[in-house]
Amino acid sequence: MYKTIAEGKAKIKVPEEQKISKELPVFYNPVMEFNRTVSILLLKAVENKKMQIALPLGGTGVRAVRFLKELPKSKIKQLYINDINKEGFKIIEQNLKLNKVKAEVSNEDANVFLIKSKGSDYIDIDPFGTPNPFLGSAIKRLARNGILAVTATDTGCLAGTYPKTCLRKYWAIPQRNETMHENGLRILIRKVQLIGADNDKALTPIYSYFKDHYFRVFFRCEKGKKKVDKIIEQHGMFNKAGPLWLGQLWDKKLASKISKQSDDKFLKIIEKESKIPIVGFFNIPKICKKHKLKMIKQEEIIKRIKKKGYNAAETHFAPNSLRSDIELKELIKLFSQ
Repeated sequence: MYKTIAEGKAKIKVPEEQKISKELPVFYNPVMEFNRTVSILLLKAVENKKMQIALPLGGTGVRAVRFLKELPKSKIKQLYINDINKEGFKIIEQNLKLNKVKAEVSNEDANVFLIKSKGSDYIDIDPFGTPNPFLGSAIKRLARNGILAVTATDTGCLAGTYPKTCLRKYWAIPQRNETMHENGLRILIRKVQLIGADNDKALTPIYSYFKDHYFRVFFRCEKGKKKVDKIIEQHGMFNKAGPLWLGQLWDKKLASKISKQSDDKFLKIIEKESKIPIVGFFNIPKICKKHKLKMIKQEEIIKRIKKKGYNAAETHFAPNSLRSDIELKELIKLFSQ
């Protein structure tokens, strides 16, 4: 049984089942509405126009419908949507018709769909679990200056609950501590970049975040061995986690453009955080407990750090935590002022 719901400017038929799982006749996750909204804000903010867009894991077609209804017409040349599920294929066609929009729909394995395609300017890999099975095909078909969007929902693996699984799947060791979600995001980025390197494609993160139960990264693609070499040079260890990506997580100008389109607090936090290209962050409660310091409000300690001439901002990765270019010993002194 299906019901009709609204998301963004789309009306979508979705399964009536309450529990989100692989077993749904057609996959739809309402928690991922934010994920889809950020994709739209990002595509509005980038300069790319007349894009060939590929959505190999279509589900109900909600992302496709929202792209077609909410993005300026100048952005999309052609949208291709696929799902291996026969029922999903039917629902996608019904949802496109329901919203009076058009796209080319196919019912194939995601990798077959990608390999058969001629290439795309935007490819969105948003699976249930790890994106690994789809990375090779997606990267092969990603055009020069194209954007690859990747979601990973296997949070326990990337964030350190299952270190052996992470080593097998992502070729890196996670660390279960206060920075585990940033570490996990950076491990995911490196894995995608290594697949890119195998295809002489340099994949630079332009917007990344962790939210709810998932990691999300948008990469800009450049071709060339020398550009790939520069990406690989930015792989290394952070504390005992890694190897992982030690470079930027955001293009700060893009983060600002995305933030200006929305009143969402989460996006505002990322905008400020993007201006500080530092790996890792400080967890205030942990510092206070370890060094026997009196707890101070986050806003106050950020103010004190800035007064000393350093950069500081709240991080979206963890509560009561901040990203700053100040050294720990200098930060500790500010708690007693």
